[in-house]
Amino acid sequence: MTDTRPPRADAVRNRAALLSAAADEFAERGMDASVADIARRAGVGKGTVFRHFPTKDDLIAAIVLDRVGELTTAGDRLRDAADPGGALLEFLTIAAQQRQQRDLSFLHVAGDTNAAVAEARDQMYRTVHDLVDRARTHGALRTDVTGTDVILLMCAPNYVASYAPGASPDLWRRYLGILFDGLRPQGAHPLPEPPPPAL
Repeated sequence: MTDTRPPRADAVRNRAALLSAAADEFAERGMDASVADIARRAGVGKGTVFRHFPTKDDLIAAIVLDRVGELTTAGDRLRDAADPGGALLEFLTIAAQQRQQRDLSFLHVAGDTNAAVAEARDQMYRTVHDLVDRARTHGALRTDVTGTDVILLMCAPNYVASYAPGASPDLWRRYLGILFDGLRPQGAHPLPEPPPPAL
């Protein structure tokens, strides 16, 4: 018989702590971060990690689904905003606030091994393309910028700020401002290379 009881509160807390600790470990140490270090950071035993996530790939997939789900929900909420340029900036701000994800490695590694992650990633990409297309149509974005360009730039503010140790934890906001000004049509110069293939 299937157990239909809701998960215990401590199990829910442990899972959330593990996801947060794992995201931090992977951000700091890369995909080779150990389960032992993740467990220690979360304040639980290794057995607790494996009860929630039988393999490291399962743990990575859970992190990605959590992060991508947040972004897709935000993008869907912003898709029909009255100010398409402001909506795109708000979306990029939410993406940058996911500080652990400094590049797209999580999406590609997990998407290669987990169909649910690949589907969620592709849905989030479609959301970004919609936001970008609408901002461009309304004149808030330069005409030669694509959704793929923006997807590749999403994690840039945190990635750049990570090279300034000891700086304000909100330094990423400075680089997001610089980045977004570069996306605006005002004063734009032709880009020297064509866009990459669509993601």
